[in-house]
Amino acid sequence: MSRPSRLQRQILTLYRELLRAGRGKPGAEARVRTEFRQHAGLPRSDVLRIEYLYRRGRRQLQLLRSGHATSMGAFVRPRGPTEEPGSAGVPGVAPDDGDGARNPHGGTETRDNRPDGR
Repeated sequence: MSRPSRLQRQILTLYRELLRAGRGKPGAEARVRTEFRQHAGLPRSDVLRIEYLYRRGRRQLQLLRSGHATSMGAFVRPRGPTEEPGSAGVPGVAPDDGDGARNPHGGTETRDNRPDGR
């Protein structure tokens, strides 16, 4: 096996730092592990995505270390039979697939229904 690249070493260091910073904060260690496992399968050639996730992780580390963070949660969309009424399967309400910006009046904004017409 080849030696880890510089970026791989930086990511492993970030992982360890996030775990250390998350000690004693409810949900932090589990969230860090989940995030890293979720993105572990990214191909090495997807450098832009990897660097984006690395920068995002550095910002989260700064927040955890700042002292203002008391816990670390995650926003999870309900799935299956536990879905909230009025979200999926209801006529006139589009399910949120996470691809678009949320419109404060409901639904997902598209190019045609933005107020500025862009």
